[in-house]
Amino acid sequence: MFTIPNILTFSRVLLIPVFVILFYWPTDKSNFYAALVFVLAAFTDLLDGYLARKLDLTTKFGAFLDPVADKIIVCAALVLVVEYYSLHEHDYFNNINLLISIPAIVIISREIVVSALREWMAEIGQRAEVAVNWVGKWKTTIQMVAIAGLIWRDNEFIIYASIALLIVATVLTIWSMIMYLAVGVKSMIDEDSKKD
Repeated sequence: MFTIPNILTFSRVLLIPVFVILFYWPTDKSNFYAALVFVLAAFTDLLDGYLARKLDLTTKFGAFLDPVADKIIVCAALVLVVEYYSLHEHDYFNNINLLISIPAIVIISREIVVSALREWMAEIGQRAEVAVNWVGKWKTTIQMVAIAGLIWRDNEFIIYASIALLIVATVLTIWSMIMYLAVGVKSMIDEDSKKD
């Protein structure tokens, strides 16, 4: 259980309150440090999976904790970002909060749907059918860059580029969810036909 990948995953969970505190810390540099912690957490996500496979250190605990840690930090970051841009809409342009809130709702909803689907697929012994695909990997990468930029908010270019990336990530989110659901629906139909 105390493998390097699991320690990295657990450190990501421990970074969540640090990230939240820095996000709200009332200093000029707190947004930079919050973004830095978020990027560090995202990096540990890449590193723990890579090390687990490379060093053959995969564990059931790690397989459980890794996606949970990912979803908590992404959802927490999205909630904080939505709140910030809703409160500071007047600093940018009208309805900037909608360009962030709607993608955030889509991304969080997708995480819930796909998590439930993976749990159900695991129950019927077909978890491998809904393994992460290339669309999901690109979605995650673009989403992490977008969220980090929205947290940092160093200048208007970074904010607007991050919103554009968040919209791209949202399109990939919908695309990957459809791909996962197609596999899930096929499995559900197959399971139901076995009962007939």
